[in-house]
Amino acid sequence: MDTSESSTEEQPAAGPRASASARRGRRRWVMDTRPLRRPAYRRLWSSTIVTAVGSQLTAVAVPKQVYDITGSSAWVGAAGLAGLVPLVVFALWGGAIADSMDRRTLLLITNSGIAVTSVLFWLQAVTGLESVAVLMVLLAVQQAFWGVNSPARNASIARLVPAGELPAANALGSTVMQTGQVVGPLLAGVLIPVIGLAELYLIDALALCVTVWAVVRLPALPPRRAKATAKRRAGVREIAEGFRYIALHKVLLLSFLADIIAMVCGMPRALFPQLASRTYASYGEGLALGLLFAAIPIGAVTGGLFSGTFSRARRHGWMVIGAVVAWGVAITGFGLSGSLWLAVLFLALAGIADMVSMVFRGAILLSAADDEMRGRMQGVFTVVVAGGPRLADVLHGTAGSAFGARTATVGGGLLVVVLMLGLAAAVPALRRYRV
Repeated sequence: MDTSESSTEEQPAAGPRASASARRGRRRWVMDTRPLRRPAYRRLWSSTIVTAVGSQLTAVAVPKQVYDITGSSAWVGAAGLAGLVPLVVFALWGGAIADSMDRRTLLLITNSGIAVTSVLFWLQAVTGLESVAVLMVLLAVQQAFWGVNSPARNASIARLVPAGELPAANALGSTVMQTGQVVGPLLAGVLIPVIGLAELYLIDALALCVTVWAVVRLPALPPRRAKATAKRRAGVREIAEGFRYIALHKVLLLSFLADIIAMVCGMPRALFPQLASRTYASYGEGLALGLLFAAIPIGAVTGGLFSGTFSRARRHGWMVIGAVVAWGVAITGFGLSGSLWLAVLFLALAGIADMVSMVFRGAILLSAADDEMRGRMQGVFTVVVAGGPRLADVLHGTAGSAFGARTATVGGGLLVVVLMLGLAAAVPALRRYRV
């Protein structure tokens, strides 16, 4: 009797314990949200949810408006170049600025500047100006502001969350941005026939007001200096110091090289139109093209939603190596796929690998670099992320014309695997890096 009563009394307590254990188990594989417990990071991240979609509305509206005015895809390409050049230049300079002044102040200035250019985009559209020159100037100015904003924003994360939560913070931010790349263009396609193109710019401007408000509520983020009396400028010399710093810290250099290998050798997006019109034409060219372009971002979002499976890993170097190799293998599988659905699956797997690589490369840049250099590291990171895929477009487009799209894709994927494994074997710094 006593034994029976004892068992009965213990059973209610076992339920909550089992439930708590199950919740902990789920937290181990679903999205790692630990950084959201930090109020400052939570404000910054919450604002990104809104602007990730809003910025994509403008990204769709500008080329659409340029094409409507000119009827020429060449002008659309020229507009892209007009945005890329200032982005690259001001990302490098912006990184140096982010190391020389309060990053919160810099974020306020640049987010306000981006919002003002969005309002000007709206004004030129609603007044029917129809000037490609004005569009390209506004795009260049907006991308210059973004080039300064991005290093400051990314470098600030290490001041808002502890080192152990940097992978989780990067996964949260990257998931939101990748989701915006999927939802934003789809939403733009739905809204343009309903409210018109001009209003997309206005929605983006209003979304940026949320970001400005979130930044206002951040704590001050002044530069940390070895000497209190030291003053730092943001000129060519300081930018050069950033590159010397990278050269002297092998793990930082290797993290950049890993991304260059993956993106330049293994990003086949320039071949998607050719593959859609020839290899997968039987599925419908439009459907095939849309699925090919959407597959990698969808995979990246999926990886972010299950970031708990990898965000607690401490061997960051091995995670980067494994993710880049997995990217190369997935791209090879994509190139060998005769079925559209199998091709989309491989691209989605590549997107997951890219998310993991992005998370840990970002964590390495924030944890391995001194705070006084983080802005410049993020500036170089922005240039690599923006420039690598564009260089890949040129290389893959040329190789696809010469050897065929599938051969070029398979060759690029295999080259990623060989180069990444060779780099990891030759230079052990990345293999050994852990937190």
